[in-house]
Amino acid sequence: MRFLRKAAWSENDIDALSKRILLPSLPVSDEEMARATHQDRGQKLARQEMWTELSKQIQYADDCRLSTPGGEIASMLLAFGARSDVVAAAEDAILDGVFPDPAGMKALEEVQAEHYGDPYCALVVAMAHVDIGWAWRNAARDGIQKQEDCQRQWLAHFKRARDILAPHDGIELDAPSLAAAQCALTAAFRQKAHRVADDYEKLIDLDPDGHRHMRALGQHLLPAHFGSYEALELEARRTASRTGDVWREGAYAWVYFDALAMDRGALDLLDAEFFADGIRHILEAKKDQHITNLWAAFCAVTMAPNPEKRLSGRAEATRQRLHDCLDWVLSDYLQELHPLIWSQALLSPGLTPTLPSRRALINKGRQTALRIIATRFADELAEGTSIAFSAAGMYRLPSL
Repeated sequence: MRFLRKAAWSENDIDALSKRILLPSLPVSDEEMARATHQDRGQKLARQEMWTELSKQIQYADDCRLSTPGGEIASMLLAFGARSDVVAAAEDAILDGVFPDPAGMKALEEVQAEHYGDPYCALVVAMAHVDIGWAWRNAARDGIQKQEDCQRQWLAHFKRARDILAPHDGIELDAPSLAAAQCALTAAFRQKAHRVADDYEKLIDLDPDGHRHMRALGQHLLPAHFGSYEALELEARRTASRTGDVWREGAYAWVYFDALAMDRGALDLLDAEFFADGIRHILEAKKDQHITNLWAAFCAVTMAPNPEKRLSGRAEATRQRLHDCLDWVLSDYLQELHPLIWSQALLSPGLTPTLPSRRALINKGRQTALRIIATRFADELAEGTSIAFSAAGMYRLPSL
């Protein structure tokens, strides 16, 4: 199969060729609906002050390792919905340059006091502190609030979250949501890389299906956090070895997924062939189009050439190898387009910018995906062939 470089085509040419791509697009995917179902349930129970029932549902989701089709942890989604009203109000106030009304967190703290000893009510309140703490940290980065206020508030919220979760050991309780929350707190307190890796190892062993845990591990092992590229490579391989019965080599790719989006320096030590095998094993293990779009967008967008980010010769070759995986991800696995995933891949990782409307994000994601696919198959499309995607795979329709 022959591909032309994008430089050989103008944007108008690519837009014209993209009209020959027949790819069903889902503005709302099964994954989004599943996430919304769990979040809405958590929000509703919190609004009705049915905290005992909420706690039971979070525990049930933890006990049976309930997740969405794309692998998001249902217990964490329920907890997110339960705190979402308070967190959203606080985030809005911080973005407006003022201090949040303390009434929201005070109400959650009262819930914590009334249900003292309940680990899942503690989870909701602690994670509300974590979310608001990050809102303050982002405000400092963006210059919205005074740096000293942001630092003080960020640390205070994280310390309070740590105190709330301290009596509850997620590993002992066999509760992945609690263990994940406790790992998330490491972002505020400097730890040695081996301590972070050990905490995440216990969490991943508790819930090996949860790829979010592996992705978080990779982020926290970057040099900007608690680790090094050497530690990242080591733990990616160790995680793949421990979870081989679930993911085969897939865990290696999951650990690097967000780390590579945040820091391309991690490409220097990455084993490109091992990573590519990991992608394929993930797509074979989880035959879900959300996951397929996630990896297609990663190869196409995250691993696209970027002249502003200079890489070593080895890192550049590795990046190109991962970028080229797009060809077989498209031809062997893609059946439908989830535009929002492609829009999200265009955003700077680790940042929380003000987002355009949902419609704009969907349109941008679809346009981005179709342009990339058109570029990859430009030779054939220019000759009149159409490229179609279906449950049977990708196929070509010859020109008439």
